[in-house]
Amino acid sequence: MESGIEPPALRRFVAHTESKVSPKAVAALYSRAEILARMPSRAQRWIVSHARGDDGMGFIVEPYCFFLAYEITDPDAATRLLPPHYRLAPTAMFADETPRLCAIVGAFTLHTSVFWGARVELYVIAEDTRSGMLTWLICDYESNTINYGPGEGFAGATTDRAVITTTHAGEVVIDVRSAQRPNRLELSAPVHGAAMAPLDQRLWIEGNLSVDYGGRLQSDGSDPFGLVFDPDEMRQALRIDPDAVALAADTFGAAFRSATPFEAACFPYAQHFLTSSFSRPTTIRDRAGLERAVRERSG
Repeated sequence: MESGIEPPALRRFVAHTESKVSPKAVAALYSRAEILARMPSRAQRWIVSHARGDDGMGFIVEPYCFFLAYEITDPDAATRLLPPHYRLAPTAMFADETPRLCAIVGAFTLHTSVFWGARVELYVIAEDTRSGMLTWLICDYESNTINYGPGEGFAGATTDRAVITTTHAGEVVIDVRSAQRPNRLELSAPVHGAAMAPLDQRLWIEGNLSVDYGGRLQSDGSDPFGLVFDPDEMRQALRIDPDAVALAADTFGAAFRSATPFEAACFPYAQHFLTSSFSRPTTIRDRAGLERAVRERSG
């Protein structure tokens, strides 16, 4: 039986994660990242691979992060985004939804130990044939803060608009536009009255223990990385009727996916993660391992 994290331990873990984020440190790192971005990519990868420190970067996603799931309609095109040793795998965000080859667009604001701002990411969901783990492959992104991907190194803000917010009328409002690429996500969606529904646990728990890069962001020799979090943060989310989402534009991955999403999900609470500041494998493989890791870091 799933035991769950005891409330006092969870509160200590949350406080521990939040305490790792310093606005002053984040501001200083932004300037350093801009300097690093001017260095050759090989030098950037060397610096990141030789970085020292614990595996405890705080990574906090603010309430009302929003996800759209699309069926992949051109598997060959999607497969070309995958690094070696990955294959497309059917999945869905909610537990009772029919699994299908899936691309997910996620929009969120966050504060971390190294950057602070808004971000939209395009994921292709695949299985790592080496480990058998379902994996979120980050294949594209836009952000109004600093970024790092193994394939492109450090980069500054990429957007000329990055709005991810809510209104008193009970809507999520998103308007994120790239200043460099044709990427754009513009929508509004009602969250007032939406009900919580169980999430697919393999996607949301196992998948967040195996995150990697694809497309322009991948690099030979990079390893998948994992997050440490209370698995109950991924137990359920607000289920939004896709027909209720006023989707004005979403160009992320449009060349290989359906035009309309088959699922929409929203998390109405903050999510607290610990991870490394650079990609490295994790030994955690399941809910029990996550719960042990959370208790160990809760003091």
